[in-house]
Amino acid sequence: MPPFEQLRAQPARQIQDRMPTIRHLAADLGLAVNTVGRAYRELEEAGLIETRGRAGSFVSAAGDEGRERARQADADYAAVIASVGIDTGEAIRIVQAALTPGGAASASV
Repeated sequence: MPPFEQLRAQPARQIQDRMPTIRHLAADLGLAVNTVGRAYRELEEAGLIETRGRAGSFVSAAGDEGRERARQADADYAAVIASVGIDTGEAIRIVQAALTPGGAASASV
């Protein structure tokens, strides 16, 4: 998975209200500033963060709501997986296939 994709996915798990600056995060992770910048742009386009000029980038209210919806879907998915007896490895493969562009059709069991 390309580094910008890893960065884009990471905030859903770890983000706080205010995000570090692009330069600071790039230095901390040892990545190019452009790589981190691309991840931030994509997060903003997805509505997960909003940039407020010199004030920095912050988690958007829509991003918080989206994560809560994802957590609920996660709990529902886990319950279905347990009820039909699919093992964890297969459940993860199904999710990965569904998250891959064009992979949702191949995710069915």
